[in-house]
Amino acid sequence: MELSCKVDYACIALMQLAIRHGQGQPISVNEIAHSQNIPIRYLDQVMGMLRRAGIIHSQRGAKGGYHLAQEPWQIKIIDVVIALNGNDYRESPNNYQTTPEKAVILDMREMARKGAADVLSNHTLEDLVRKCEEKKHSDVMFYI
Repeated sequence: MELSCKVDYACIALMQLAIRHGQGQPISVNEIAHSQNIPIRYLDQVMGMLRRAGIIHSQRGAKGGYHLAQEPWQIKIIDVVIALNGNDYRESPNNYQTTPEKAVILDMREMARKGAADVLSNHTLEDLVRKCEEKKHSDVMFYI
């Protein structure tokens, strides 16, 4: 199971929104794109998908942009994946099993899919932000 670049960009943008959540000011796509080196047009499409899924809200106008629709601890990463890739992610492949070898491979793929779904279901946007902050602090080097 691979997560697409679209999911990566969405999670990065959502972490930016989570960091500033509760400050009352929405964040523009341009600001996120420039600070995270993400193509603006692509990020704009991703943000539209997240908005349609109800994960974020948009605000129009000169001081417009996006903000989270829920608290960061309420947004599960699996919901982000489903918003961008559709609900097919949770469904088992309905493949025709003609040989024991194919059946074994399909069983293994199903276990991997369920394992990935469990990990994504048990992690929230707040978890990602916390891990990012921990990484920033662990990367700081002190020299004497």
